[in-house]
Amino acid sequence: MENLLKYENDLKKEGFKIIGGTDEAGRGPLFGPVVASCVVLKDGFDIKGINDSKKLSEKKREKYYDYIMENSIVGISIISNEIIDEINIYEASRKAMMEAICEVRKKINLEYVLTDAMKLPDLDIPHLPIIKGDSKSASIAAASIIAKVTRDRMMYEYDKKYPEYEFGKHKGYPTKRHIELLNKYGIINGYRLTYGPVKKILGGDNDATKKLSK
Repeated sequence: MENLLKYENDLKKEGFKIIGGTDEAGRGPLFGPVVASCVVLKDGFDIKGINDSKKLSEKKREKYYDYIMENSIVGISIISNEIIDEINIYEASRKAMMEAICEVRKKINLEYVLTDAMKLPDLDIPHLPIIKGDSKSASIAAASIIAKVTRDRMMYEYDKKYPEYEFGKHKGYPTKRHIELLNKYGIINGYRLTYGPVKKILGGDNDATKKLSK
């Protein structure tokens, strides 16, 4: 089994005391925001069971979310679909991570950041992008859980508002069922207008917002 504290422990041996991990959730969906979190684990944090949020059941994610929030220093950033359309999803994910890091730095003197593959050229402290970092670093794994649960909870709220779209089931991702519902009911505020399946419905019209059905 991967030692999920190896990166953190190696950095502490180099003299870094306060190390954060950051990750995002929601790059692929057609609907809703992208959410990022930055997490600094407190001493004595029990990493047992912590892993990439995509590998955990929803029930376990909710359980670990509460534990992480109680035993870590956490920053969260939410970037809207409008901003995603304006600057593209990659830059929006980077922006979300930077904002989440800034939230943590308001609370503690963060010294080093581990990211899930994302380079942060504007960050003024050292950072290390790790490929598949959410399955290799406890800090990044914790951030992935916080980001995923935060976003899922938002999608459940959208589900209450627009039950016909079934956001609670597909969370905005382009599943076959979601595409069927999107074609049936049309585009509502919250959709990413620059994403292929949505653009297809809009027919390439630049003045896309006039075609929103609600």
